[in-house]
Amino acid sequence: MIPTLLGIMLVSFVIIQFVPGGPVERMIAELQGHGGDATSRFSGGGGDSGASAPQASTGQQSQYRGSQGLDPEFVAELEAMYGFDKPAHVRFYQMVVNYLKFDLGESYYRDVSVIDLVLEKMPVSISLGLWSTLIIYLISIPLGIRKAVKDGQTFDVWTSYAIIIGYAIPAFMFGIFLIILFAGGRYFDLFPLRGLVSDNWDELNSVQKILDYAWHMVLPTAAMVVSGFASLTMLTKNSFLDEINKQYVLTARAKGLGEKQVLRGHVFRNAMLIVIAGFPAAFMSIFFTGSLLIEYIFSLDGLGLLGFESIINRDYPVVLGTLYIYALIGLVMTLVRDVVYVMVDPRINFEAKG
Repeated sequence: MIPTLLGIMLVSFVIIQFVPGGPVERMIAELQGHGGDATSRFSGGGGDSGASAPQASTGQQSQYRGSQGLDPEFVAELEAMYGFDKPAHVRFYQMVVNYLKFDLGESYYRDVSVIDLVLEKMPVSISLGLWSTLIIYLISIPLGIRKAVKDGQTFDVWTSYAIIIGYAIPAFMFGIFLIILFAGGRYFDLFPLRGLVSDNWDELNSVQKILDYAWHMVLPTAAMVVSGFASLTMLTKNSFLDEINKQYVLTARAKGLGEKQVLRGHVFRNAMLIVIAGFPAAFMSIFFTGSLLIEYIFSLDGLGLLGFESIINRDYPVVLGTLYIYALIGLVMTLVRDVVYVMVDPRINFEAKG
């Protein structure tokens, strides 16, 4: 996990160095277009803002496009403010040391620490990712097993059509459809359009809070779930079909064991290994990448939206900080998968050599 995490941090850091239009360039563009306001913002709005005002260039060339007409010393101040006055390898080393202490730095534009931002947005993403993953697994695994048992029959054919149609519908399109149909868009006004809880959340008792939270989660969760069934259901079906046709299953049936005993006692553990192997990727996909448009459509302020906005604004501490958290959670999920491997099949031994 440790070298993988370091590799992810290194690749992310290197890519960031080559992205044009960084925070210094943005500030320079602001200064050129909105002189007084940008200077005040840089200097904190104090009375000495004039001391940092743009001056005639001394002729020294700057690496930043649009910096002509600005004092090179002022540009150097901007670099120091954003931490770009040090070599890249020094900045990367400092970042790694700080990240080990979960010091993710300060946002360039929000005036708050990155870790506080992440903790503030985390409940929304956890809610979407957790419930979506749970519902998908609770439905897809039994459905996949049933399709394997009924392979080629009417149930298998018609459910395959339904799964393919669901997979073909983008989550954000289905989300818009749900809003139009059930959130007062045109027909029914049954569910709230935005937010994770109601405005009067603090005034509700415990039972009302649970119901209010569930009420708000119905539409965004449904939008994320509809296209998530296909791959897991078909993976489960194919895995069980592969096991059902093996010799040990035929032997168990020949001994007089019932179909349920064969499936539960012999097939289930072996078939579920492939399904478990795909859990970290499925969880991360739903947890982060799949939630961006859903968060935007339903006005849910989560990690997906935070990461997108930070990339657009070139807020590098937030970009790198959220990537670090994503990577850490993904690696922990992989570790959980390995533990579950051993629980499902004790024959697996990660310490075996050769």
